[in-house]
Amino acid sequence: MSDENDKKPENDPQLAAKIKGSARQIWLAGLGAYTKAEEDTGKFFERLVQEGEQLENKTRGVVEKQIKTVEDRVGGVRERATGTWDKLETLFDERVSGALRRLGIHRREEIEALEHRITALEAELNRLRGDRDEEE
Repeated sequence: MSDENDKKPENDPQLAAKIKGSARQIWLAGLGAYTKAEEDTGKFFERLVQEGEQLENKTRGVVEKQIKTVEDRVGGVRERATGTWDKLETLFDERVSGALRRLGIHRREEIEALEHRITALEAELNRLRGDRDEEE
């Protein structure tokens, strides 16, 4: 029975050494693969960061260009709206002034001009009265 036990693969010292050596090589290969993967991952991560920065710079330029375009359009619309509002305001003033004139209501400027004329006439009248009083 002892011969049979010696012939079993579990009892073969060379086979055990070969298996142990193979297991060590597999272990070392795994460690090497892990280290390589870690190095490659770091490089890959750095490359992704660089590509992301490049994309961000390109995108920022496009976005800033779009913002400038929108601002220019808004400025144009604002100018047109302001011009339209000014025209509308002028037209409204003209229509109101016309309606007031038709009703016989004079503008402030016309009333002020009449007041200046009255003041000048009063002054002239007072001067003429003063001349007549002196003659008598």
